[in-house]
Amino acid sequence: MVVASQISDVRDEFSSLTLLMPVYVLFAVVMVPIGMGAGRLAGLDVPGVRSVAFSGVTRNSLVVLPLVLALPAEFGPVPLVVVTQTLVELVVMVVMVRTVPRLVA
Repeated sequence: MVVASQISDVRDEFSSLTLLMPVYVLFAVVMVPIGMGAGRLAGLDVPGVRSVAFSGVTRNSLVVLPLVLALPAEFGPVPLVVVTQTLVELVVMVVMVRTVPRLVA
């Protein structure tokens, strides 16, 4: 519901927010091998390594969204940034469901 309350503003500011999307995708691309390495270093089994890779990419931005919405008006675009991050993260997770099992077998 909180995301839904922001989606029209995200649509209105979409061209500006697209500048952030490569940063979020790059973060995921970097975190997958880091998570895989950390899981292997910890001696985890295959499901554990996959879990660490997914956990490293997921930033739980929706947890902070209610706090961000409580910020003063001069921080107006920040909730849109958080929602955009969440939307990109969801797409990345779908891609990861297909790719991570191939990388960690």
